[in-house]
Amino acid sequence: MAFLHGTRRPKGIRGTRSRGIGLHATLILGVLLSAFPFYWAVIMSTHTTSEIFSYPPKLLPGSHFLENLRSLFDNIDFFGSMFNSVLVAGSVTFLVLLFDSLAAFVFAKFRFPGKNVLFALLMVIFMVPAQLAAIPQFVIMAKLGWIGSMTALIVPAAANAFGIFWMRQYMKSAIHDELLDASRIDGANFLRQYWHVALPVVRPGLAFLGIFTFMGQWNDYAWPLIALTNPNNVTLQVALSQLNGTHGTTDYGMVMTGALLALIPLLIVFAVGAKQIIGDLGKGAIR
Repeated sequence: MAFLHGTRRPKGIRGTRSRGIGLHATLILGVLLSAFPFYWAVIMSTHTTSEIFSYPPKLLPGSHFLENLRSLFDNIDFFGSMFNSVLVAGSVTFLVLLFDSLAAFVFAKFRFPGKNVLFALLMVIFMVPAQLAAIPQFVIMAKLGWIGSMTALIVPAAANAFGIFWMRQYMKSAIHDELLDASRIDGANFLRQYWHVALPVVRPGLAFLGIFTFMGQWNDYAWPLIALTNPNNVTLQVALSQLNGTHGTTDYGMVMTGALLALIPLLIVFAVGAKQIIGDLGKGAIR
């Protein structure tokens, strides 16, 4: 009778509901903690330096955003340096996706002499810190006459060991040998197998690699600072570092405004890439 009148619920259902509520509460808390730095950046970009360091801290937007924006544009060539960053990060991302996926496809699905030795060498390169290559890389770029140009930033980063390793591991499990065998029977050569069989299957992996590469190039500071010798032709991260004044005179409201604007391309790339990942995974689940 109690079951018919709905006055009592089984203990298993109550326990499952309680766990679901706890999980959702934890996720909401995690989202709020993750979003707070972005909110705090927005708040600081609307205040002056004195207001930023006031106590208690101001948690609501101020009225100095336009003033900070004008100061930012007066001190650096913001849009010029942003264009340089977009050019470098976009070019490097495209080349990395192309070259790394081609190399990974060969390592994952083809046999050739010395394959294991070459892959072991690749892993050794993967473990070497990039800072160790800065001086030899600068010498090579100088001999080629590329110092001071965007070529010095794009060409050395056109392929990397991590991308090849990541795509190789992804392709080994995602691309079935039966698909490649069927394409060979249909007369497909290597490039057609790569373009029509491999790439449609590994788009989620490419999307992750694209996001990872773009963010890394966008946030890179050390190598552009070394390679771009003209202070008027720099990437955005180097330009933003020029806003730091000397003798404690930094305008932190202006700095945070620049940092906030620099986040916009990253958010766009992440949103597009994440949508690609989720969409392709959903299609794969339906199939």
